[in-house]
Amino acid sequence: MTDAIIPNGCKSNGVVENDYFKKGCNPLAQTGRSKLQNQRATLNHQIIKEMRLRAGAENLLKATSNNKVRDMVLLELSYVNSNLQLLMEQLEGLNSSVEVYQNLQGSVSIPLIPLGLKETKDVDFSVPFKDFILEHYSEDGANFQEAIDDLMDLRRACRTPSRNEAGVELLASYVAQLSLVESRFFTPTRQMGIFFTWYDSFTGVPVCQQNISLEKASLLFNVAALYTQIGTRSNRQTLAGLEEAIVAFQKSAGVLHQLKETFTHTPSYDMSPAMLSMLIKMMLAQVQECLFEKIALPGIRNEFFMLLRMAQESAKVGEVYDQVYQSMIQTPIKDNVPFFWSTMAQVKTHHYCSLAHYFVSTALLDHRLNTTDDEDKQEKALSQLYDAMPDGRSPLDILRNKDERRRIGKAHLRRAIMCQEEALRIQGLCRHLRDINVLKDILEASHKRSLAKFSHNDSEGEFTDYMEAPDIVAKTEQKAEPELSASTKGPLSVFSAKQRWTAPRTIRLKVEERDLGFTLKGDAPVQIQSLDPLCYAASDGLKEGDLLVAVGDTDCKWMGVSDVMRLLKDVDEEGIDIKVVSMIDSSSQPMPAKSATYSGGLPKTYSMICLAFDDDKNTKARKVTKKTSFLSWGLKNRHKSASTQSLPTGDYSGATPMHKQGPTLPNSLNESGLY
Repeated sequence: MTDAIIPNGCKSNGVVENDYFKKGCNPLAQTGRSKLQNQRATLNHQIIKEMRLRAGAENLLKATSNNKVRDMVLLELSYVNSNLQLLMEQLEGLNSSVEVYQNLQGSVSIPLIPLGLKETKDVDFSVPFKDFILEHYSEDGANFQEAIDDLMDLRRACRTPSRNEAGVELLASYVAQLSLVESRFFTPTRQMGIFFTWYDSFTGVPVCQQNISLEKASLLFNVAALYTQIGTRSNRQTLAGLEEAIVAFQKSAGVLHQLKETFTHTPSYDMSPAMLSMLIKMMLAQVQECLFEKIALPGIRNEFFMLLRMAQESAKVGEVYDQVYQSMIQTPIKDNVPFFWSTMAQVKTHHYCSLAHYFVSTALLDHRLNTTDDEDKQEKALSQLYDAMPDGRSPLDILRNKDERRRIGKAHLRRAIMCQEEALRIQGLCRHLRDINVLKDILEASHKRSLAKFSHNDSEGEFTDYMEAPDIVAKTEQKAEPELSASTKGPLSVFSAKQRWTAPRTIRLKVEERDLGFTLKGDAPVQIQSLDPLCYAASDGLKEGDLLVAVGDTDCKWMGVSDVMRLLKDVDEEGIDIKVVSMIDSSSQPMPAKSATYSGGLPKTYSMICLAFDDDKNTKARKVTKKTSFLSWGLKNRHKSASTQSLPTGDYSGATPMHKQGPTLPNSLNESGLY
């Protein structure tokens, strides 16, 4: 792990000489974002303490019949519930602190909403993993203590990822390791005795399970949350910053979509299907907003077609934010979503709707149909602006009639002013929104601009027309879509804790009449098929259906047919040794005996089990050394047995160590038991 760590560089804090942290992780950073995350962790601990008190008081209330005791317990319960309510409000305030995540240089842009990282407790893998290694793989678990420590250090580093691609890679590498760990250690027939505890991002309520799926789902949520924090930090006053924000929010939506499709029964409310659907909509709405800003960045020319295009783009942004708001006010979601979020979505709905009507009014009031203009093109553009033309008039009549253009243009301007006033009213209802000065300045500037334009086009003797402007058809040239991650492939379905196989057998291959006597099929690992029972390899013990794990000294468990054929094409008359294994029917095998230190047979537990646990204890930093991962066992082991000789390497391209896994999120998440 030495190539994955860097000195912390905090000279002013007097940090000890051997203090290191992983690349992509800086637990000592004193930024506004890290301070908010530390406050979140503190609130989570306070919430769980209050919930323990409440659980104890409720149990005592059920157990006692003494009226005096019951009165005291009820009084205590009222205090506890009051404290819980205050803590929940403080947590909501943290979720509403969006200004900390914004780019300081882009302070003239409307803030975007990031997600906060889920908090967790430390987990000790040492004893359960070493027990399982001894029982299932017949290896001394102590030989892999440093590799287990590396995995625990990686998990601990994932609690404080840096807000950049290195932080994303850190989280993604641990997610990739979890898929390997699950295949090697977690089986449906026994519990490992490892409890994973994660706190709800919105309510702070803890969830505790032995199911590793909770760990993987929570890490995916944090990957999506980190992408949102990267997106909000981007400088949206530059083209590069806008593109960075667009990609970040698209990736966040893609990870949330993967989480929703893979883990269908999560016990944590922030990862429930309804909440994830709302979060995906919110991410895509922010993508659409950034796409609008990207079009408007060079400047909006006061041209008829440009104004109509921007009107429909604005209407699209307002439409998607209205969908987000409608999702937020649904029954199960509205009780847990911060009020700041729903009001911000509502404000943006009215703000972008007002921009759409303002652009249309400007196009109709400031431009006239001249003889040099393309009449057919303008007629087509105006007809696509509405579902139904105002007052049933044709687009060409409106374009040619100056008074009609003025009447409809002023109607759009009045509606723009009404939307802007509504946005200002809603912004004043939320305390956190009132504190965002840039939002208030943008809304007030838009309102003043519309009032000035209306005053300029209003005549004293003109008859007041109360025509209501029709809705504008939302249209965009680039629709926001989630960016889904690629999948990782490998023979984990074969070489896993759920399967059993024989010891590798050495078979001598010889070419007879330019034929090996069999064919190969499948992806890694390749399988022997169409075996000629009279060939030399069959007489040496090769069987139909054997899995090819080595050719000569080359490990080929992770190779496809084409790669293995390249190794076999140069076989001469003297031949070459190969190694194969045969799968064993696991249903006929007895269950392994339990170790004295193994806590087996425990049922899956949910939220409130962690109320009985002690708080996290401080652990000393371990010295990091580079050692072959316990996920990379195989033919390198000298002392071999029936279950260890055939274990594959854990890398996809040769010998990649555990901490070198790439940031690709594995698709093998859906192979595990969903919860």
